[in-house]
Amino acid sequence: MARTKAVLGAGARLSDYLSASLLARVYPAEQINALLDEHGCNSQRIRSFPAVAGAYYCMALSLYPEAAYEEVFAVIAQGLAWAQSSPVPAQVSKSSISELRGKLGHAPLRALMRQACLPLANAQTHPEAFYAGLRVVAIDGSNFEVPDEVDNVEQFGYPGSRTGHAGYPQAQCAVLVECATHAILDAYIGAYRTSEWEICVPLLDTLKPGMLCLADRGFNGYRYWESARRSGADLLWRCTKDRQLPVLQTLADGSFLSEIRPSAKDRDGKADAIVVRVVEYALPSLDGEPTRYRLMTSLLDPAQAPALELAALYHTRWQVEAVFDELKTHLQQRRRVLRSKTPELVRQEFYGWVLAHYAVRWLMHQTASEHQLSHAQLSFTGHVQLLRRTQPLSGAFPPRATKKAKAVVS
Repeated sequence: MARTKAVLGAGARLSDYLSASLLARVYPAEQINALLDEHGCNSQRIRSFPAVAGAYYCMALSLYPEAAYEEVFAVIAQGLAWAQSSPVPAQVSKSSISELRGKLGHAPLRALMRQACLPLANAQTHPEAFYAGLRVVAIDGSNFEVPDEVDNVEQFGYPGSRTGHAGYPQAQCAVLVECATHAILDAYIGAYRTSEWEICVPLLDTLKPGMLCLADRGFNGYRYWESARRSGADLLWRCTKDRQLPVLQTLADGSFLSEIRPSAKDRDGKADAIVVRVVEYALPSLDGEPTRYRLMTSLLDPAQAPALELAALYHTRWQVEAVFDELKTHLQQRRRVLRSKTPELVRQEFYGWVLAHYAVRWLMHQTASEHQLSHAQLSFTGHVQLLRRTQPLSGAFPPRATKKAKAVVS
């Protein structure tokens, strides 16, 4: 069957970019259709732009930030049509795309993320993803700019500045990341001025027994600690230097047992003190003044988790910063502002962005597992470029002729 090549801007062929077939491998159409049915937004009849294609389209937006809406859809439509051996649909107008995006909303994409974005590493092939038998994950937040529209300003708000407010409103997000693979396991988006903890609370549902969660100083209050521990996960969180932590017992490795109690506003008459272990250490800095760290952990046994190992492990938390760099710099190609002009579509674009990132990391994990490499040996940027050059099961070659993608080593 003859195919006409879709394009993404002048001089860019479909064969230079990712078709929907890879996304469909990570997120099968059957899974997406079931979620669309569950949320009551699936297509009720055969359309040139079915709702399932709209879901893939929302993911592809972040892969092609330089392309027009219609051109991104053309790639998604051609990839899906080829995979299903069906005719390529006609070009769809920007208004039709906007209409379908409005019908989809963000809820099905968030549900897909929570259902499909699972931990990637296993202890046999990637032992670096674990510590003392616990999967190492980290939680953190960041901000990003959204279009300067009235509704976005009302929902998300401006950051303050010396001249009144910044040029664009900003949304705040939080992510839960598997540190070794950079896979985003859960994410949430909220208003700029919402407290960081409030943005992180929805992620606690994804914490599970068998995980060790790392976090920075913003999350060491009694209420936060108790909520996170209720998930069954263990914790290793940095706390402020001025926090009052009584020494209950000094341990052989230099750490000590302490306890945290609810503050007056957290006290409900039933809360009890929680025993924690405290690890304190200092690292040299460029200005000569050492940086002091104070960690609290639920791992109370120094034989199971020596203080020196925990001090080294805590700095794995910075892998979250690398994930934000991958999202903002390498997927969005330094595009400062999301495209969507309404709060609902901003949320939809955000979850599509997270799903696209996970798809890249999923591909990298397949490469790492097949070639017995650590994820740190692979280049995220290189794999994004590889996705844009590769189009499995697309019109560039017959459906049965497949090419194996080679690892991109940094």
